[in-house]
Amino acid sequence: MRPDLFTSLISGPCSAESLTQVLQTAEGLQGLPLSYFRAGIWKPRTQPGAFEGIGDTGLAWLVEVRKQFGFKICTEVATAEHVKAAVAHQLDMVWIGARSTVNPFTVQEIAEALQGTDIPVMVKNPVNPDLKLWLGAIERLERHQVKIIGAIHRGFSVYQKTKYRNNPHWQIAIDFKQARPDIPLIMDPSHIGGRAALIAPLAQQALDLHYDGLMVETHCSPADALTDAKQQISPAALIELLGNLAPHSKSDQLLAELSELRDKLSLIDDGLMELLQERMELSKQIGLLKRNHNSPILQVQRWEETLKSTIEKALDADLSPEFAEQFIKMLHEESIRIQLGLLSNKSNEA
Repeated sequence: MRPDLFTSLISGPCSAESLTQVLQTAEGLQGLPLSYFRAGIWKPRTQPGAFEGIGDTGLAWLVEVRKQFGFKICTEVATAEHVKAAVAHQLDMVWIGARSTVNPFTVQEIAEALQGTDIPVMVKNPVNPDLKLWLGAIERLERHQVKIIGAIHRGFSVYQKTKYRNNPHWQIAIDFKQARPDIPLIMDPSHIGGRAALIAPLAQQALDLHYDGLMVETHCSPADALTDAKQQISPAALIELLGNLAPHSKSDQLLAELSELRDKLSLIDDGLMELLQERMELSKQIGLLKRNHNSPILQVQRWEETLKSTIEKALDADLSPEFAEQFIKMLHEESIRIQLGLLSNKSNEA
């Protein structure tokens, strides 16, 4: 991997399972410009009874990795006790996981434990798509004098299945970069993709979207991993993946062509906004008719037919059915809001 493609590369197994497994994985990563070697020590699992990490014992294994291979080492922390144990073993960095970021009480506890330690901290996005929670977690750390902070985009949990294990919600990551351009943002393609085959294209997207780095889960024998086996790749596969990344082109011709196409997009976007305004005006008229005739706002059969038709049209237009469904649901929700507002006004008038 060319060192100028990413400024940060974090890799290692999802979970530390044995000293041999950890050392073999680290040995395979030799030669890469690794910023940190990672391994989960305490694993919050959805189902009880699953492997929940080796515990404090694994911290000594990470220390051995640093001793033998010179890698800086890091792990996830979810409690003040985790922080104390990580500091006691002089870990070089810790990160706060998505299940912890979603809980301000947990973040507060971790922030208080980190105060005065000078250890770098990275914050994964919360499991639900909430930018304020993500930014709030970072602010809590800053208020406790944590000086070196980074962020990890690992995607967001969804109820319905998509091609990804965790929906990227790219716009939230973009909004994060706009809100905090001073905070390095790296991508975790392992958790977003959930499958080894998706890691490479996601890593390329990270490069194309100007992320600062990657966190990729690697295992000396991925098929035998005790946690998240499907989303881990071997060190050799990671080396190949990084070697195949295509760097950006910065030619004047490219910039000119992009500028022209973006101008066309802006014109289309302006037209879309005008159409949306017209659509919502029609929704308002429909709402007035329903109000005057005491007709219910939600017409379930009509809504189901509209949703099905829109998804079929999206497929014909080579659009993602997930996008079409989310888009039409947002339009429908806004129409319902407008019509409910008209009913509320009628009640107030009465």
